[in-house]
Amino acid sequence: MMEPNGPGQPPRHPRERPWLMRTYAGHSSAAESNALFRRNLAKGQTGLSVAFDLPTQTGYDADHVLARGEVGRVGVPVGHLGDMRALFDGIPLEQSNTSMTINATAMWLLALYQVVAQEQGADLAALAGTTQNDVIKEYLSRGTYIFPPGPSVRLTTDVIAYTVARMPRWNPVNVCSYHLQEAGATPVQEIAYALCTAVTVLDAVRDSGQVPRDRMAEVVGRISFFVNAGIRFVEEMCKMRAFARLWDQITRERYGIADPALRRFRYGVQVNSLGLTEAQPENNVQRIVLEMLAVTLSRDARARAIQLPAWNEALGLPRPADQQWSLRIQQVLAYESDLLEYGDLFGGSAVVEAKTSELMAGAEAEMAAVEEMGGMVRAVESGYLKGRLVASHAARRARIESGQDRVVGVNCFQATEPSPLAADAGAAVQQIDPADERAVLADLRRWRGQRDQAEVAAALDRLRAEAARRDVNLMDATLACARAGVTTGEWSSVLREVFGEYRAPTGVGSAPVPAGSGRELAAVRAAAHATAAGIGAGRLRLLLGKPGLDGHSNGIEQIALRARDAGFEVIYSGIRLTPGQIAAAAVAEDVHCVGLSILSGGHAQLVPEVLRRLRRLKAADIPVVVGGIIPASDARDLRAQGVAAVLTPADFGLTAVIGRIVDVIRRAHGLEPVLTMEG
Repeated sequence: MMEPNGPGQPPRHPRERPWLMRTYAGHSSAAESNALFRRNLAKGQTGLSVAFDLPTQTGYDADHVLARGEVGRVGVPVGHLGDMRALFDGIPLEQSNTSMTINATAMWLLALYQVVAQEQGADLAALAGTTQNDVIKEYLSRGTYIFPPGPSVRLTTDVIAYTVARMPRWNPVNVCSYHLQEAGATPVQEIAYALCTAVTVLDAVRDSGQVPRDRMAEVVGRISFFVNAGIRFVEEMCKMRAFARLWDQITRERYGIADPALRRFRYGVQVNSLGLTEAQPENNVQRIVLEMLAVTLSRDARARAIQLPAWNEALGLPRPADQQWSLRIQQVLAYESDLLEYGDLFGGSAVVEAKTSELMAGAEAEMAAVEEMGGMVRAVESGYLKGRLVASHAARRARIESGQDRVVGVNCFQATEPSPLAADAGAAVQQIDPADERAVLADLRRWRGQRDQAEVAAALDRLRAEAARRDVNLMDATLACARAGVTTGEWSSVLREVFGEYRAPTGVGSAPVPAGSGRELAAVRAAAHATAAGIGAGRLRLLLGKPGLDGHSNGIEQIALRARDAGFEVIYSGIRLTPGQIAAAAVAEDVHCVGLSILSGGHAQLVPEVLRRLRRLKAADIPVVVGGIIPASDARDLRAQGVAAVLTPADFGLTAVIGRIVDVIRRAHGLEPVLTMEG
């Protein structure tokens, strides 16, 4: 029973245990990441959240052509069992709660994790943690898918069935709406598409026959969610209430789950990175705090686990000190404030109830539209969902550019003192030493050389045979591969043979949102037409490409839309291209400019390689423009190597960006610039 805190004061709940506190971490190598994990745990972090590098996420070994420049940049490279051993050396996994942000290769990484835990002597049933294992959102946002949607859902289903049978404390799937919001999803779309994904997964498990009907309630109880909390505090808090109520309704009515505890909406959060700014980056600290409050202040919709980005993520890779700051923000709120001592502060609020009901109604309508199309897989394959997100993101960008949505330091209150946090831009972010990639490659060669090749071949043959059969769970074959010393690329390559690879719709062609006919756009459109006429072309042709494995395509999709609206012919085939493919396409399409987008930090190696490839094809006269999270010193180096212009998150005005591209083309053809523009 609650006791009053004193005369005239409200009753207090017993102080709750705080949520799991994590920082999303990993870089360079397994050994470097292990040291980082240990430091974070010593500082009071209560769970591990593992970031894997892009080759690991997309199923390539570090020496694959597409992995060049990406090894160890946005996460830890895990190419084989030895890397997983090094990653968790000295960290007792039976006592840990480990979240692994891994999707297309989730089965593989879970197998490696299990083998290492068992080598430590851990009880398999005691392992606690989460594999994200939500591939559907990868086709819409982050881009780390490998296989077509059907086989991908099969792999997700197999992991769920395996863990329900053998790992009772493991969350086998973490339905992730976080990246949907990053790709432009409105709160209604974020709710609807995440819940549709959960329904798709549950239906697949139920229909697979791998889990007895009387254990489906356990499956429902093991599904968790990973959501995004943006800057609109009230809307985001109401979004979580809407999520919880709709999930309770779906699990009760569609799946007949009687136990309220198993119907509970269990979720973790990373607060929004999309809204972090390069301009006045110190403002990002208060943005992060406000966004965290949206998922902690309301007791009835409180997150179970939180990880916060760092203030400098729009500048580059955060340093350990930046990650510590994000951890301390959580600790101050949890341990110094009285937040955890009271009931829900918003219970009974008419405003909150009305907004929650509005979001629920909108989400139910959108879910019905997806259901009518045949479900999430069909909606992905048709391009409907991607087109909706590209359009939503375009609308958001247009509101910012028009000033309808105000972003402090970006489109208002721009007068500023120099930020002391970023005074030394080169030292304000973590730098990855290229020698780290060479060390990973050398280790990979050693690993391959010391294996029993016959055992490796036998394990891969088993995987290939069982993948061709729809009635076999692939987890046991995957565990055999892990123990035999198979590499990440070898495991994925076999499944690529059986399942095929997939290129998701870009959503650019179907997005219905024009930028409009404002004065600035009209001037750029006129300049584009005049330039095309001046060089004897019907229309200016712009090739947009994402070299390497960075799948964050939101920015390049918006550039494609605005260039199209400005009168360009845009050639954009999606993510994951080699520099050679981009250069060859530039020549084949006879383009007037190449635009490259890289947000992973791989620009220092990938962009010069594109330039070299163009020179080999006698096409060095085609100007190249680069956009991404690129430090000023790197931008100078790229321009010195021949890049015509470098764009960063500070260049938020898309029409101005297209104007710069027009002038880049004019300069390349000996014409005077007419629109701006600094490079």
